[in-house]
Amino acid sequence: MSPAPVPVPRTVLDASDISRALTRIAHEILERNRGADPVVLLGIPTRGVGLAARISERIAAVEGQSVPTGSLDVTMYRDDIGLKPARALEHTDIPPGGIDGKVVVLVDDVLFSGRTIRAALDAIGDIGRPKAVQLAVLVDRGHRELPIRADYVGKNLPTSLVERVTVHLTEYDGTDAVLIADKTGAAV
Repeated sequence: MSPAPVPVPRTVLDASDISRALTRIAHEILERNRGADPVVLLGIPTRGVGLAARISERIAAVEGQSVPTGSLDVTMYRDDIGLKPARALEHTDIPPGGIDGKVVVLVDDVLFSGRTIRAALDAIGDIGRPKAVQLAVLVDRGHRELPIRADYVGKNLPTSLVERVTVHLTEYDGTDAVLIADKTGAAV
């Protein structure tokens, strides 16, 4: 008897869906902040960095000026250090001019428990004192463990705890897609 075939994860966002979501998020950031002047985008590695760069490009196309964009590694601020396998440290890159008095928009791929964002807020506190911190995510899958909510969401995707949401970006994976599967790999 041959083994059962492993189902392919289901695509919930394709490349054009991701592009539209990021364009909408960029416009919402501009509307809420009355332009690009006060905004600094900080992507959370890994895929949040690529998403922040794409949002920055869209804002520049609309406003005619670039938005300071960087990255914020939260590895050492996580509350699960020692509980999960060790993660490699990523690069933190704060744009020239810093974050003091600015509106910092954290950018991440998937919002789940909220623990990564809590770690990011702690990291920001060690770097400076922004005027405000906002959150942009490509996917909000629910299941929050902390009182954290995204200001800008590409797609609300109700999930069960046995499902895994995976974001693929061309910069890292060769293609743009958001996939969902159960944790055993079966499509849902």
